[in-house]
Amino acid sequence: MDILLLIKAAILGIVEGLTEFLPISSTGHLILVGDLLNFNDERGKVFEIVIQFAAILAVCWEYRAKLTTVATGLVQKQEVAQRFVFNLLIAFLPLAILGLLFGKAIKAHLFAPIPVALAFIIGGFIILWAEKRTHTVSINSVDEMHWKDALKMGFAQALALIPGTSRSGSTIIGGLFFGLSRKAATEFSFFLAIPTITMATLYEVVKYRHDFHANDLDIFLVGSIFSFISAFVAVRALLRYISNHDFTVFAWYRIAFGLVVLVTYYTGAVHWSAT
Repeated sequence: MDILLLIKAAILGIVEGLTEFLPISSTGHLILVGDLLNFNDERGKVFEIVIQFAAILAVCWEYRAKLTTVATGLVQKQEVAQRFVFNLLIAFLPLAILGLLFGKAIKAHLFAPIPVALAFIIGGFIILWAEKRTHTVSINSVDEMHWKDALKMGFAQALALIPGTSRSGSTIIGGLFFGLSRKAATEFSFFLAIPTITMATLYEVVKYRHDFHANDLDIFLVGSIFSFISAFVAVRALLRYISNHDFTVFAWYRIAFGLVVLVTYYTGAVHWSAT
């Protein structure tokens, strides 16, 4: 058993869980931290697939009552449940289609520390801009959304194909622009993550199926446990936070973090991967 590798798995699991549902980009953090830990090869990509799915299980557990109600409503052919599931499907499509069309090119050119750092900074300023605007709320609950609202959220989520942008950040801030309340935008982002990450996981499992090895089960287990726990904590903390605060703190974090990466790169303090 490689203790150092298990420690790396735990660190990356925590990073994934804490950042997946906050507007600060889990993919960006995993690229940067994986680069620092020298755990960004093919084995590292397979590991990321596993811990991302563990994080989404935390959302399923947190919203188990809602998901059970929706499942029951579908069986009973309730309109609210049917509209909720249809909205998730509509919102999922833009990212799925654009990902299939441009995903390979994006990974080839943008999955590196410097492009991620720039996306962090730009995203931070967009959040600051969004928070300075006057919010006109027309949708207070995810159950009030119609398919046009869901489609707009889907296109917002598609921006997260650019690493460092943040899937949750795109949907949450997009929701604010589109008239959703903070709670509705945040919760729809959580729910949309379920089909998005589940389908992405299935796709990546098939793609990298030959890189899964039984002797990696220990790091998968450790990473998944830490990812699940930290994601559960992050989801609950964010819901409590947004009841009394805006997202400005996340904007400044993104800007500061991106600047640190750029400064350490150009000064040579940290040997980031070439871009």
